[in-house]
Amino acid sequence: MPSTTTEAPKPTVHGTAHGGDLGEVSRRFPAAPRPWIDLSTGINPIPYSVPTLSDTAWTRLPSVAAEEALQEAAMVRYGVPSRRMIVAAPGTQALIQLLPRLLPPSRVAIVGPTYEEHQTSWSRAGHEVHIVPSLEDSDVVVVVNPNNPTGRLFSPTDLARIAGFLVVDESFIDFLPREMSFGSQLRSRRGVVLRSFGKTYGLAGVRLGFAIASPDMAPRIREELGPWAVPGPALEIGRRALNDGAWLSATRERLVADTARLDGVLRQAGFEMLGGTLLFRLARHPSAGIFVQRLGQQGIHVRAFPDAPDQLRFGLPGNDEAFRRVAAALGV
Repeated sequence: MPSTTTEAPKPTVHGTAHGGDLGEVSRRFPAAPRPWIDLSTGINPIPYSVPTLSDTAWTRLPSVAAEEALQEAAMVRYGVPSRRMIVAAPGTQALIQLLPRLLPPSRVAIVGPTYEEHQTSWSRAGHEVHIVPSLEDSDVVVVVNPNNPTGRLFSPTDLARIAGFLVVDESFIDFLPREMSFGSQLRSRRGVVLRSFGKTYGLAGVRLGFAIASPDMAPRIREELGPWAVPGPALEIGRRALNDGAWLSATRERLVADTARLDGVLRQAGFEMLGGTLLFRLARHPSAGIFVQRLGQQGIHVRAFPDAPDQLRFGLPGNDEAFRRVAAALGV
């Protein structure tokens, strides 16, 4: 079958745009009301309640026992067959940047458009990067699943058919059934699954993420990260949160209701819903740029895309007042 790939241009080191920079957007709209409502990221707006931490979490180097306890909690939460397949890291972004350095120069197919840091990191490391519209075999295949920003989801069966080294970024999969994760299949094939802690639990500042890796890769990732990669407070917060299944279930119910509520507001404002996850929604409007300005003037920051100027990504408002401000700014 002929390939439909397109070779991506090599990005500059500082060329990747992200949501969440309220400093920059507040300078653009100095008269906007405060506090700002940041809907530009896919981070849970109602975070897990941080418990009181032990003094040793702050005063001692992170212990092997504390790291193993976190790995055990992650193994159970993510349905992974062995704790040794779990590597804790200071955020998923650190792993995205690390992985390309562990493999020889390769042809890398990234299913996109998607989170741009994957393309940036693999290109910077000297790999031949192609952005492809769907799954296809390559030396390395990178899939964000569900995708950011479209929400497109491939089944584990679809992913298992792909030859080559497979990297599956599951940063937004926590609220889907566990069997949708590809992590449990890495005992028998080469690859890495990335899991985010901060997005689901609303604690992005903790800087905690996980690699679920095949037996040949987990030790290499662990060695490359080095000792004490995750600080003691993050180890303790992560362990407690991952063990709290009741919180995760209740949060999913709330997010289902809130995404339906946001979709309704956006449709009333004339947007066409394109997809998303329980932590963000992707919508289209021919006047999207005008809405960015209107929202910014009202102290509301959303994610725009220069390559898709009619599309906006909306994170979830965190309370009734935030929903009211968003609806008013949209003219609903």
